[in-house]
Amino acid sequence: MGESASPPSAPADRPARTGRPVAEAERITKKYGETVALDRAHIAIEPGETHALVGRNGAGKSTLVAILTGLQAPDDGQVRFAGAPAPRLSDRDAWRRRVACVYQKSTIIPELTVAENLYLHRHDRNRLGLVSWKSVWRKAAELLEAWSVDVDVRLPAGELGVEQRQFVEIARALSFGARFIILDEPTAQLDGAAIARLFERMRAMREQGVTFLFISHHLQEIHEICDRVTVFRDARHILTAPVAELSQGDLVAAMTGEAAGLRERRVRTPVPADAPVVLDAGGLGDGDVYHDVDLRVRAGEIVGLAGLGGSGKTELAETLVGLRAPRAGTLEVAGRRPRTGSVPESLAAGVGFVPRDRHHQGLVPLMSIADNATMTVPERLGPAGFVSNRRRDGLARDMIANLAIKTPGPDLPVTGLSGGNQQKVVMARALANDPRLLVLITPTAGVDVRSKEFLLGKVEETAGNGTGVVIASDELDDLRLCDRVLVMFHGRVVAELAAGWHDHEMVAAMEGVDLDA
Repeated sequence: MGESASPPSAPADRPARTGRPVAEAERITKKYGETVALDRAHIAIEPGETHALVGRNGAGKSTLVAILTGLQAPDDGQVRFAGAPAPRLSDRDAWRRRVACVYQKSTIIPELTVAENLYLHRHDRNRLGLVSWKSVWRKAAELLEAWSVDVDVRLPAGELGVEQRQFVEIARALSFGARFIILDEPTAQLDGAAIARLFERMRAMREQGVTFLFISHHLQEIHEICDRVTVFRDARHILTAPVAELSQGDLVAAMTGEAAGLRERRVRTPVPADAPVVLDAGGLGDGDVYHDVDLRVRAGEIVGLAGLGGSGKTELAETLVGLRAPRAGTLEVAGRRPRTGSVPESLAAGVGFVPRDRHHQGLVPLMSIADNATMTVPERLGPAGFVSNRRRDGLARDMIANLAIKTPGPDLPVTGLSGGNQQKVVMARALANDPRLLVLITPTAGVDVRSKEFLLGKVEETAGNGTGVVIASDELDDLRLCDRVLVMFHGRVVAELAAGWHDHEMVAAMEGVDLDA
């Protein structure tokens, strides 16, 4: 039989609880050339807690995760698990028994079944040396049942939603014996209901002896789920304290080195009633997710589409940019009627787009910043379809300056950028064709406080230059920017809130609750 682990039990060599930290990194220094990624940084995670790690993009969080998971060695300092030195980097099995990370970008292989993903390279075999699929399916089902993960183990992993993939990845990590799990931006692609379910499962797993390191840019989540928080800034440890002792303002101040958090956004000047209409959608419906939606956006206006998962807001936004074709309704952009379901025609009509998931939809990872930022404007790069590197790089440098992208140059692969700077590249491409209509889906997901402020400021600046903007999001900070917000519930628009709404009004509308009833 192949190597296996009983789902609920820990491996024999996993240290028992001793009162020592489950994991600790002490005086960690890591440099990449002249760049100091970590400067004598430290963190200690106690048994059974959910410990938050926060900081702006570039603060050193990702480097620390790479060191805590044994993917990289520090230049100086020490990592310990339950008081014992970390294994050699080459001993991957020993690392897997101690720690696992569930990344924002899924490591699940979509072409394989859930069971195959759970026990990849650990399949039980029969006497003939063949994989015993019955045994694999049985063990996978027992593992998920032990950790209350309700997923069919024979289902292709590509059919799982984001929330299900995360639970499968957590279960896979636990199957190796690890009881210390790092969650890297786990809520970035989840709606409010899915986040609540994730937190519920985290609390239940904590009762079963699992310890979490929780990395998030959403400070309200830190207060909801975490016991203690560590703040990194400029590659250094700034503070560690119980969450209950720190306000969100205190956290922002620690992350930024400033006494205040996000600046108060000025009140936007109302858009004139006679401003030209840049988006006129009537009776849009796909026959499945959303139905009979009317949406008009004027030049310079910012309109929000709010709603939880399954509300239809994302699908509607994707229809506006040509990613989906509606079964009913009409769509007009700046006086033109692009063929629905056609991205090229939408681009030609003057639509810019920031998708929901920059990793899978927004970026080509192996391509440079210049190539990613300019791929929607080939006509500006050279005659007759030929690309002039000089023109491309010149245009990219203008975009880099305009979006304040931190990079040594346009030739750097986008994988070399922090999350906030990657999102700026996606925004740069959306703005490259000087759009008449800009459509954004959760545009600040997975970015830090200052990057969020910058991106929203750029959206406001774009609208001020006469572009109509649609923001589809359930992030209240994104929606606060809007002149008005259409709230969707179960595929239909159920409310329209003008600027100045209160949080409880928005949340209630998104949940389908009538406060006046």
